[in-house]
Amino acid sequence: YRALPDRALPDRALPDRALPDRAPTDRAMTNRAVFLDRDGVINRVVLREGKPYPPSGIGTLRLLPGVREACRSLREAGFLLILATNQPDIARGTADVTEVSTIHNYLQRYLRLTDVKVCPHDDAAECDCRKPKPGLLLAAARDWGIDLAASYFVGDRWRDVEAGQRAGCRAVFIDYHYREKRPEAPFLTVRSLRDAAFRILEEGLLEPKQPGGKTPAGKTIETRET
Repeated sequence: YRALPDRALPDRALPDRALPDRAPTDRAMTNRAVFLDRDGVINRVVLREGKPYPPSGIGTLRLLPGVREACRSLREAGFLLILATNQPDIARGTADVTEVSTIHNYLQRYLRLTDVKVCPHDDAAECDCRKPKPGLLLAAARDWGIDLAASYFVGDRWRDVEAGQRAGCRAVFIDYHYREKRPEAPFLTVRSLRDAAFRILEEGLLEPKQPGGKTPAGKTIETRET
């Protein structure tokens, strides 16, 4: 467990140079990971006109049902747990960086997350870490020796799905039917992180990758919680 500083987000969450769409392979990448978006996956979002927004601070943070149990099950199965989140309200001046860091410190301790990767930029910055670009995932892969092809990204927005796909992960989509762009296949559709963990651990995801690491296009699997 790596504690995050209270005063600022970690520098390693903010790539400052162009990143490829795949992690380097010059060292052993053997760890499996489940990458997790934050808002809508770990905690409840604030809905305004059908669109999701983050909690204003630690006082309004509410974890979704089954999240801690899902994280424990994945961790016990040998997966690293990496939080990978866009927090553009920092760049927009509507969120305090210290408050955001406080939330992440709490989540990392309570859920025993391996690491937290944060992009504090807005689209205008044209950075490499803002999803749907895969910079956060590639940075984590380098830091932790992660085999991205054996890993998963669980998110609730099209940016999460695309970031996972571009990094070479299997994408898992929690579909809340937001009023925004839909993700493009292939991805697994689930109803919660608990549902996603069950599918990862018990039933597997998507069809086997074809030669060259590709997954059959247009494949979406619908599930229901039990």
